[in-house]
Amino acid sequence: MHSDYKLPTVEFIDPIISAEIPNIDEDPELYSLVNEFMIHGPCGAENINCPCMVDKKCSKNFPKQFCNHTSVDQNGFPLYRRRNDGHFVEKSGVKLDNRNVVPYNKYLLKRYQAHINVEWCNQGSSIKYLFKYINKGLDRATVGIVRSNNECDTNDAVDEINEYYDCRYLSACEASWRIFKYDVHYMYPSVVRLPFHLPAWMECNAVNADAQKLTYVEFPTKFVWQCGDRIWKPRKVGKCIDRIHSVSPNLGEAYFLRILLNKVKGSKSFEEIRTVNGEEYSSFRDASYALGLLDDDKEYIDAIKEASHFGSGFYLRFLFATLLMCNSMSKPEVVWENT
Repeated sequence: MHSDYKLPTVEFIDPIISAEIPNIDEDPELYSLVNEFMIHGPCGAENINCPCMVDKKCSKNFPKQFCNHTSVDQNGFPLYRRRNDGHFVEKSGVKLDNRNVVPYNKYLLKRYQAHINVEWCNQGSSIKYLFKYINKGLDRATVGIVRSNNECDTNDAVDEINEYYDCRYLSACEASWRIFKYDVHYMYPSVVRLPFHLPAWMECNAVNADAQKLTYVEFPTKFVWQCGDRIWKPRKVGKCIDRIHSVSPNLGEAYFLRILLNKVKGSKSFEEIRTVNGEEYSSFRDASYALGLLDDDKEYIDAIKEASHFGSGFYLRFLFATLLMCNSMSKPEVVWENT
């Protein structure tokens, strides 16, 4: 590229891109294609149910303004020539003029006879626009087959199987990524969700002295759960953080068991979890009180603070209300002030 190369000016746009309805007498083929593929609408007051309508306005900003000459606005976006020349097409009984034309290239339109929106990109940020379509959204698409306005027969039974398809779409970049077997998803450090498969934890505590030094929530830092064998094995490599599954206070004993699993170490049975200073308690709640975990409501404060890492304000307020209904907090005002 020569050092004195300059980007094209607006004079280069009109021969390439058009946003006008052609004269039907001069080019009837192009007129027919523009009419079929490149007209937006009708929308607005003439069709408030049009998919582009958001808050009673066209989200694509149609109809555009009439403009006698192509220009570029202060943000670098082109304003295409849309002359008030009297040309129009009729859609659903509504006359639409140049203000409703989607910019197109007449050679591409004639060649492929399909909707092809052609835009003039004159700045670096336009790269985002170009690549938006191959990286847009999720890798799934929902396709619905619906009748056109010309098909008004309502006597036919609706075949939902034939008229609804759930499709999977792989863009070119994702397809090549998978072909070369690159990582599609990874997380570091990994997060281990700990369900209540406690018997395996207890069995490991019974035979491994190092395991007895860890609480259940600390276990994945030194051990790895083997799904096939359903056992804990010592960790050799890697790093992870751990989270026990959330339990609602409404579940009662399960909630207090979760509290204890964050504190007790080396338990070989459920009875040992409920044992404090050599005395076995009848419930996990009583054991929690015996350990002093509930007298100052600290565990409730910790529970709300933990939930704040992932919960919304509404969720946290609902959680606090749930704790109030359990009638287990000694000083609710202290919990409120600390959270």
